[in-house]
Amino acid sequence: MLRITLQNLLARKYRLISTAVSVVIGVAFLSGSLVLIDTIQQTFDDLFASVNEDVDAQVRSADVIETDFGDLRGRIDRSLLEEVLDIDGVAAADGAVFGYAQLVTPDGETLAGGQGPPALGFAWTDVDELNPMVLTDGSRAPAAPTEVVIDAKSAKDGPFAVGDTVTILLQGPPQEFTIVGVARFGTADSPLGASLALFERDTAQEILGEPGKFDSIDVVADPDISQEDLRTRIDDALGPEVEVITGAALIEESQNEVADALSFFNTFMVIFAAIALFVASFIIYNTFSILVAQRTREMALLRALGARRHQLLLGVVLEAVVVGVIASLVGLGAGVVVANALKALLEATGISIPAGDTVFAVSTVQLSLAVGVGVTVLAALAPSWRASGIAPMAAIRSVAIDESGRSGRRALAGLGVMALGLGLLLWGLFGSSSPLALTLGGGAALIFVGLAWFGPIVALPFTRIVGWPLDRLRGVPGELARENAMRNPRRTSTTAAALMIGVGLVGTISIFAASAKASIAKIIDDSFVGDLVIDSGSFGFGGLSPELATELNELPEVEAASGVRLGFAEIDGTARTIFGIDPETMGEIVDVGVVQGRVEDLGVDDLAVHTEFAADRAWAVGDRVDVTFAATGTQTLTVSVLYEKDELTGDFFIGNPAYEANYPDLFDFQVYVLRAAGVSVDDALAAVEAVAADYPNADVQDLEGFKQAQADQINQLLNLVYVLLALAIVIALIGIANTLALSILERTNELGLLRAVGMTRSQLRSSIRWESVLIALLGTSLGAVVGLFFGWV
Repeated sequence: MLRITLQNLLARKYRLISTAVSVVIGVAFLSGSLVLIDTIQQTFDDLFASVNEDVDAQVRSADVIETDFGDLRGRIDRSLLEEVLDIDGVAAADGAVFGYAQLVTPDGETLAGGQGPPALGFAWTDVDELNPMVLTDGSRAPAAPTEVVIDAKSAKDGPFAVGDTVTILLQGPPQEFTIVGVARFGTADSPLGASLALFERDTAQEILGEPGKFDSIDVVADPDISQEDLRTRIDDALGPEVEVITGAALIEESQNEVADALSFFNTFMVIFAAIALFVASFIIYNTFSILVAQRTREMALLRALGARRHQLLLGVVLEAVVVGVIASLVGLGAGVVVANALKALLEATGISIPAGDTVFAVSTVQLSLAVGVGVTVLAALAPSWRASGIAPMAAIRSVAIDESGRSGRRALAGLGVMALGLGLLLWGLFGSSSPLALTLGGGAALIFVGLAWFGPIVALPFTRIVGWPLDRLRGVPGELARENAMRNPRRTSTTAAALMIGVGLVGTISIFAASAKASIAKIIDDSFVGDLVIDSGSFGFGGLSPELATELNELPEVEAASGVRLGFAEIDGTARTIFGIDPETMGEIVDVGVVQGRVEDLGVDDLAVHTEFAADRAWAVGDRVDVTFAATGTQTLTVSVLYEKDELTGDFFIGNPAYEANYPDLFDFQVYVLRAAGVSVDDALAAVEAVAADYPNADVQDLEGFKQAQADQINQLLNLVYVLLALAIVIALIGIANTLALSILERTNELGLLRAVGMTRSQLRSSIRWESVLIALLGTSLGAVVGLFFGWV
């Protein structure tokens, strides 16, 4: 049987190539995604390892808020540095200061920031072990308040040179500095594409953080002191108000934070790899169904000569294993190319992904081989089991007739699987399932499988009705196309199923995106009373100087301008987003649906809470609530305002007096503007743009432009999803071509007879093409129905 199996593979190698192509594409996408994920992770791991290579301990604030975007900590007093330097075992130490600093090119454009690599500012350190920067020739360290060192990448992109003046956006108004140095980050021009501005320490504290404060203190140990011993000594000397960790723990913590931040991207990429393999499994199933059907008589003869059923089954499974292994190996090799293509695709859609040398992990090889071979074997099991169970003499003397389109048992089974998938989907949506993505994905997959199982029941009447005009319009070729599609509804529906999945997912994403854009437009129309929005392109790090809103409020063309700030705080035991607004002007521009209290009265100890959140916790106006901030610790605020429209302000917001009391870093991520009475939108826009010209990261938009900007962000992700889903469509089209090619081989005698009785080659080609049209129409129709349902979900 082993020899027969290998001979069958060699005899049918060209037929199996198209099956292998589907596996190759799916495995290449899976391995490419894993390679890209591992490469990005390793790049960040190496970065943090190199930056903190000589750090033996770090002193930092014990006040921390753990958010989905990383830990937020308060700052520590500068005086601690002297205490640390006096501790036995400390060889060197220096305070670290970092924050937002965005360089402006001579053309008035900003470097980095926004959705790309960050724009960072640091304090220059003279401790060699703690300084990863290497000055280039003709450069020196900053020594005066007006001096700065920039990274080599920014110097090239600017372009800038030593001696040039550069404008830098900071917390306050933009400031000009003289470039006294250009430095490389180790051997790289910059750390992963970020822009760097390095200032002397006192200046950095003033413009990046707080005077007299450090973000942390990095410590180098004496040669004979271990990191753990050093940590213990510093911890004992400084007490519980600060936290001390070893350099190794710092590296591991930084790497873990990046891994957590990348988890969504990793899941996103793996999901599309799973979709590609899921679609490929239908193609493999169909191919093996046809190949096994073509060998029914051969298998029956082997049974008659003494072969057992399990031998025939193992023979087909062995074929699937060989195909799966070869295709998976080819897919693995192609995965490196796919990884580079995915990175280029992400950058083309505006998502910059830093990556270093390609990482091809052993786990990627193991998983890709296991999945590729596993999918191939599982898809081949059902047709081989079905064919191996046919009685020998029945197979030899009978002609196979597909009755699946009239099978009541198949109909019940398909409906049952769809019902199970629907239940899983609804449980994921409205229950407490975890992990959510796995539950929803499993439910959707079961619905697709159930629909594919039920497909022959639909395929028979569909091809009969939809193909009816072909009899009249295309004559005999049209009639044969229709009859061929009807003759084997299981094959027709299984072939269409691959296309159904791709079309269904495209429909789902399209409906979701259109609904999201319509919802955003409605929110703006319902809640936004203003006329203009100034966007910084950032969300949570850096942004617009509060000076901009102040200057705008002085314009005669402006009735009110209000900046919106964003921070994190721990409320009710959980880290939550909290917005900061100008209580004097925000009420004129945004309608939050105040139920109780007055936005204008929000002071340093007041909190505004959404009505649903308050109701869930039985909070009322006048109640005192503990809110923990990273910089100031736990503060008790009074619930002073209850509101019902949370689309623009979330579950909580505070006034600027409270925000400035608890957040030392002040940035507006957006500024809302209401024009003065009698002033046209165009005149207000021109006046605002004139002021905003001094702030290069300010993007002034009218309401239509603001809506479009939000829609563009959705379109950016949507275009990426469409390109990735196109992979599933390509696999589906390969499947249709593969199925038709194999079915033609199966009907060689029939086609020869048709040619013998007068059918021309063009008529024969027309018949095959129209059969493919019927299959495509079936897949597209089913996909549209599924897409509508999933879109509604």
